[in-house]
Amino acid sequence: MPHETPLIATIVAGLGLAFVLGALANRIRLPPLVGYLLAGVLVGPHTPGFVADQSLASELAELGVILLMFGVGLHFSLKDLLSVRAIAIPGAVGQILLATGLGVLLALGLGWSLGGGLVFGLALSVASTVVLLRAMQERRLIETEKGRIAVGWLIVEDLVMILTLVLLPALSPVMGGREVASNEAMAERLAPGFLGVLALTFVKVGAFVALMLLVGRRLIPWLLHVVAHMGSRELFRLAVLAIALGVAFGSAKLFDVSLALGAFFAGMIMSESELSHQAAQDTLPLRDAFSVLFFVGVGMLFNPLSLVDNPLPIIATLLIIMIGKSAGAFLIVLAFRHPVATALTISASLAQIGEFSFILAGLGVQLGLLPEQGRDLILAGALLSIVLNPLAFAVADRARPLIENMRLFGHRREATAVAGGDAAAAADAAVPADPELPRQTQLTDHVVLVGYGRVGGLVGESLKASSQPFLVIEDADLIVARLQAEGIETIVGNAAGADILKAANLGQARQLLVAIPNAFEAGQVVQQARAANPELQIVARAHSDAEVDHLTSLGANIVIMGEREIALAMIEEWKRRNAAPPDTSSAA
Repeated sequence: MPHETPLIATIVAGLGLAFVLGALANRIRLPPLVGYLLAGVLVGPHTPGFVADQSLASELAELGVILLMFGVGLHFSLKDLLSVRAIAIPGAVGQILLATGLGVLLALGLGWSLGGGLVFGLALSVASTVVLLRAMQERRLIETEKGRIAVGWLIVEDLVMILTLVLLPALSPVMGGREVASNEAMAERLAPGFLGVLALTFVKVGAFVALMLLVGRRLIPWLLHVVAHMGSRELFRLAVLAIALGVAFGSAKLFDVSLALGAFFAGMIMSESELSHQAAQDTLPLRDAFSVLFFVGVGMLFNPLSLVDNPLPIIATLLIIMIGKSAGAFLIVLAFRHPVATALTISASLAQIGEFSFILAGLGVQLGLLPEQGRDLILAGALLSIVLNPLAFAVADRARPLIENMRLFGHRREATAVAGGDAAAAADAAVPADPELPRQTQLTDHVVLVGYGRVGGLVGESLKASSQPFLVIEDADLIVARLQAEGIETIVGNAAGADILKAANLGQARQLLVAIPNAFEAGQVVQQARAANPELQIVARAHSDAEVDHLTSLGANIVIMGEREIALAMIEEWKRRNAAPPDTSSAA
């Protein structure tokens, strides 16, 4: 009889089915995560056939959350986090209060206790870390102002949920539940009541933050540099993972801080090292794999029969998640005088719930506060809202021009294209004729440079030194600000979008230089550019022979592979230094 291997079986079944169903979903133009969720339903306990280990799936999913938040922290800095505190703190707290109030009203309508209603409402108020960050990354918004607000908002929600999970066992008897012997309950007995537990929680979180800023800020970058100088890529990757997982686990055990928050701070501290870009690249494959297992784990919790047994309460729960709290977030962001586009993006990203909701629902049932029907509604609301979240972004995109054209919000437009060099022109370009579209450039016979990172920046320096007119397509806020300060015409947005490429006037351009590293996204740019101008000279970059073939098949004239160019340069240098000296021995 073969050995029992539940861990291997869970990973193989989860990833294998997720791949098959994710590919099918993508084929019929649905988000792949729909396939991942369905894979979880199929290997879960509520459907016939193979049943994966649910507890193992949950722990694997937690690894995905840790690595995802670590990756976000690598692109963040303390300055970025503090820059959005004015809207993130009141915004998140206000939205939590609104969603909790709506949840309490629904719970009371279903005949539950007030305590159960509070747990239910709080579970509906907090967005899923994985879903929000995946949505932001797919739209390349993490490094924009919208992304910073969303992540800051998420961190505040995380802190509120940590506080709730610590206080709930202590307050359970007062709210009509039962007392549970736990660390939190012990803390309540050792401290002077509610205020003691509250103070103890703030002291723990404050101690963790202080430790990371005072000690981790020096220790983690130093450790990375020491490992890098050892010259082993394997050891460097291991060090990155050990730091991410170690800080997350240690923060949870020592300071009662969530694993996700600990990982975020580890990444944010590591971002101060010059090696942070390499650290982000090295953890990317694991982040993607384990985040898929998160969606599989969510699907395993869902009972499809609940859609038949409780249709009206499920619909009401879904409306609170996707309409109630999102509308509240939209109005809060507008109240802080941010553009309509930012308000819509934040509200769409929050129109779902996830991992903290499951933890809170489980604790509520354990304490006798939340009925099992409440847990089922939370699970159903989570799965449906995650599936429908891409639709929320699509609705937000469609609603944006309509809302901006309303007299009440007409002044809340967002600049999507700015011509550098002339302040008046920049101000005029900030409000195009169609508020959803960037203003088309007036340049002709020009070069379009897509991406201004490490490669694009070097190309741009050469273009600036020439007399050739050019413009840049870029979506990272800090880079855009620098380009505008230098007077370089910039179209702000993702170049894979048809409207962004249209604004670059490719029909009358001389050359397109695609300097972004993502071959799939670069392929979309090349394909659309070739359709817009069959005569356009297109140059792209790649990292492998397969990427070269892919981009060439889509219409690129020249695809430069970095490794090949390095090899050719080394060969030329070797030939130059080892060339035989001319023969001068023979006399004329």
